[in-house]
Amino acid sequence: MTQEKPSSSFELLDAQIQRWIWGEGWTELRDAQERAIPAILSEKQDVIIAAATAAGKTEAAFFPILTTMLRGEAGHGLTVYISPLKALINDQFGRLTGLCETLEIPVVPWHGDVPSSVKSRFSKNAEGVLLITPESLEAILCNKGSKVPQLFAKLRYFVVDELHAFIGSERGKQLQSLLQRIDIAVGRKVPRIGLSATLGDMRMAANFLRPSGGEAVEIIESASEGGELRLLIKGYIEPSSLNGAAGDEAPPPSPSEASIVQQLFKTLRGSNNLVFPNSRAKVESYTYALRKLCEREQVQNEFWPHHGSLSREIREETENALKARDRSTTAICTNTLELGIDIGAVKSIAQIGPPPSVASLRQRLGRSGRRKGEPAILRGYAVESEINARSHLMTQLRENLFEMTAMVSLLLENWFEPPRTNGMHLSTLVQQILSLISQYGGVSAGRAYMELCSNGPFNNVSKSDFIELLRHLGDQNLIQQDSSGVLLHGEKGEILANHYTFYAAFSTEEEFRVISGSQTLGSVPISTALSVGDFILFAARTWRVDAIEEDIKTIYVVHHVTGMAPSFNTPGGRVHDEVRQRMQKLYASEETVGYLDETARALLNQGRQTYCRLDLHSRTIVSSGGSTVLLFTWLGDGANEVIGAMLRRYGLTPAPCGPAVELHGTVENIEALPRYLIELAREESPSVESILSHTFNLAQEKWDWALPESLLKKSFASLRLDIDSGYSWIRRHAEKILNRHRY
Repeated sequence: MTQEKPSSSFELLDAQIQRWIWGEGWTELRDAQERAIPAILSEKQDVIIAAATAAGKTEAAFFPILTTMLRGEAGHGLTVYISPLKALINDQFGRLTGLCETLEIPVVPWHGDVPSSVKSRFSKNAEGVLLITPESLEAILCNKGSKVPQLFAKLRYFVVDELHAFIGSERGKQLQSLLQRIDIAVGRKVPRIGLSATLGDMRMAANFLRPSGGEAVEIIESASEGGELRLLIKGYIEPSSLNGAAGDEAPPPSPSEASIVQQLFKTLRGSNNLVFPNSRAKVESYTYALRKLCEREQVQNEFWPHHGSLSREIREETENALKARDRSTTAICTNTLELGIDIGAVKSIAQIGPPPSVASLRQRLGRSGRRKGEPAILRGYAVESEINARSHLMTQLRENLFEMTAMVSLLLENWFEPPRTNGMHLSTLVQQILSLISQYGGVSAGRAYMELCSNGPFNNVSKSDFIELLRHLGDQNLIQQDSSGVLLHGEKGEILANHYTFYAAFSTEEEFRVISGSQTLGSVPISTALSVGDFILFAARTWRVDAIEEDIKTIYVVHHVTGMAPSFNTPGGRVHDEVRQRMQKLYASEETVGYLDETARALLNQGRQTYCRLDLHSRTIVSSGGSTVLLFTWLGDGANEVIGAMLRRYGLTPAPCGPAVELHGTVENIEALPRYLIELAREESPSVESILSHTFNLAQEKWDWALPESLLKKSFASLRLDIDSGYSWIRRHAEKILNRHRY
């Protein structure tokens, strides 16, 4: 290894690993690798390695880990690598095998597609590097409970990849619990190594990696300088009235979509790119339109779909096309290609519509500009409807363009949403109680509370709440207590805990498999009626439905020349306060935005003119008709939901409306809105019970159905509501609204 600068960390590595690095032609270690090697070799602390995509995080972790394993006096020991995606496990298996084969350290993948014979061999001699998902780790603890201490006795490290993808989610809370339970089983704290994109608050990430011990986690953020960024947001105007397609023909793309397709075709062909249209249905429609355009122009197809409902074979076909060096490929994708699956370098990222979050946009952009000397390229496409006499006020404000522009401006300032780590996730706690019973064959209430709550990841659950939960689970026959006080599965709990779907902490949509001949194309959630003879668009091709077997959730199709996009349920992102407040700054500003094209600049000016015309700088309540008003808060979704929920008690019906809360009611209670806000402001800080007293449909997570109503409300509020921000806004603005109740 001919180094461009001295490296003390390189000398700390095992000689075999040094030779492998030389053989790969590396001239130097990257910043994250230099700093991570001595920290991980200490074997005494938890470490987070935070860097952009393709900054060498995997090597930063595994060079020192493998060095430690090679120095083991009683064998190599075990390292458990945990990934959110099976595809990422398969990717890392290929990446690590080449290095580990030379070191004679086994690498074992473990997920649903891995043969049982491979798992059985590993279980007999648990050494090497185990690549696994949280769900498979859950299955091990449930099904091999008595053997868990022996199975993980030689465990030296946990490596959690894509740490940021777990934070604030059901799977994340499950993962924290699994790590804690294994620590207890082996009787020691196993060092945890988190690999992550850089987050807005890395200390929060540290507290996630090691609950109640985050202050001791060493955080290594790559000091590598970002390269050049080339950026353009193009604006499009959708005509207000469109004629639909007749008969069985697939609805043609709207004029704006057709223009975007032409632009993508013109600018992306001849290079590798990723296009994010924000939904699976849009992935299908854009890929289909681009492939049809390739056929019309008689050129080779370069456009491939990638989303979670496609079969593994089809997704891998797209991934392999991106990695191939002999052709150009553009993937139209959802966030399935946002995480760290190796797809090689891409030239540019195209974002159609506002991204789910600034953090998501940053992760996507990290795929571009990875080759030395090449810029990262981001193309944004903002679509706004043509304004007519019936246009909604948010259309007149050009909300989509302003939200996208606000997110990009925050990205340029290196701001992104801090992870939300205060969620109770009581749904996952239900699962973990049942899982703990499976692991031990029964557990006392005191031990369950200690492992999961007082010393575990659910440390914001009080004893009284835990007791209430246990009683409710008993009432539902999920658990029972024997004469000695040991908690066991109830009849219903035993059935659920012994089904393969139990291992996932999150719920999945009920989907139908789509089969053509002997090939499974993937699966699709059907939210609209579907009949034999209908046409669907899937895997960027059109199919006729030949048969539907509801009992086995299967659709049989044959290829056809027409089709229509299936209906996918795609929840949007949760917008942060900071994004909405940046939007207001953009509305109030007169400064030009240099990365907007001519149409986008015109849309920006239209939005600003509407903002000034309505005096939204100082005005909060704006009429949208006799019985409807918009309450402009310029807050995020969590705070707006609080304000809307509190106003329900007055007979108003709230609806989310971007930076505002749209309120529907009678003329009388709409006119009384200023008085209602004054009354709310004079109350003590509201309780969760009072905020959600008139709100229904709170069950959002897999096991929420098993919660008593009081705990369901607490869990929902902790995950979705920003009570402090919402109530503070009411108190700040109530008197001003009363004094200025102009409509």
